[in-house]
Amino acid sequence: MNALPVARLQFATTTSLHFLFVLLTLGLVTLVAVMQTRWTLGGKPELLRMTRFWGRLYVINYALGIVTGIVMEFQFGLTWTGLSAFAGDVFGAPLAIETLVAFFLESTFLGLWIFGFGRLHKWLHLALIWLVTLTAYASALFIMLANSFLQNPVGSRLEGGTLHLDDFGALFSNPALTASLPHVLSAALVTGGFFVVGVSAWHFLKRTSEVEFFRRSMRIGVVTALVGSIFVVNQGFAQFGHLKLYQPDKLGESAVGAPLGAMIGLGFLMFLCAILGTLLLVKNWITRARFLHYLMVAAIPLPFIAAIMGWLVRELGRQPWLVWGKLRTADAIAGVPAGQLLFSFIAFSVLFAALAVADWVLMARVAKRGPDPVDEPAGLPVLSGV
Repeated sequence: MNALPVARLQFATTTSLHFLFVLLTLGLVTLVAVMQTRWTLGGKPELLRMTRFWGRLYVINYALGIVTGIVMEFQFGLTWTGLSAFAGDVFGAPLAIETLVAFFLESTFLGLWIFGFGRLHKWLHLALIWLVTLTAYASALFIMLANSFLQNPVGSRLEGGTLHLDDFGALFSNPALTASLPHVLSAALVTGGFFVVGVSAWHFLKRTSEVEFFRRSMRIGVVTALVGSIFVVNQGFAQFGHLKLYQPDKLGESAVGAPLGAMIGLGFLMFLCAILGTLLLVKNWITRARFLHYLMVAAIPLPFIAAIMGWLVRELGRQPWLVWGKLRTADAIAGVPAGQLLFSFIAFSVLFAALAVADWVLMARVAKRGPDPVDEPAGLPVLSGV
């Protein structure tokens, strides 16, 4: 048995599942920060309840997404030792910074935000959620910095059979990063927006008594989904122009064609759904257009599917190179027997599937239960009543 396809499939599975958690986390934390900002400025109790409800869903998704991120980091050192040996001096720098940002700063700020509900001054508490948001975006930046280096290894020199970092600043101006990072961040906003809209639409279908709560939520979600969709489409096409600079033949690869077509189609479909959602707002049909409510609920998975297709386009087009033009994927794999890789792949796949199911079951229960009563204490009991 050849170990290479097993190792690639294992890492692709880990990365894809982690990417799905990250997208929703980035999108939701932005929306929660906006909701809390509006409450802090205006003081409307409905906005505080929205912060608590959507914040609870965000925290559940964040907590369960941590595990896949940790496993992904370990796989670099255990399965892809050739990458660490050849390009660790360059590739490891942004990953190390990301670890410090994500697992220390972001988690610390998030913990303070969770336990600070009703205990900290409202302006300090607001600053915490924005610090969580900024560190989350910084984490995404350094992950994409590392990935973009694999796509286009700038700022480095080959010496003694290994790559050495020459210019850390060049990593930030990498053409593989400048269009892809806004694309990923926009995709996160679309994911968060569609999630909020879909959950709100579900409650309208169930004839909720919380009409004002979910009307406000849907407004924020629709605007976010529309703005994000515009940027997703724009930055997606912008990447095609950048590809000519460092991977001119990528879009012609047969392996890229199928996911590329699905990604473009889903991008325009999401944009259409966002337009229809905007129509709900303009015509004030939010509580009456049941057909569109069904559509919005069904559209929740679209950003996730489109994100996986986009990730496949980005990664498959780089093969057979792991570091473009410098290190082949076949030369980067560790000398681990294929049987061991297959066993670990099956074990981790089962674990990740269980985590994904647990994540969605928990989030579905909290989402279906709806917001807390108006007189509920000001804390954030994440799993209360689950």
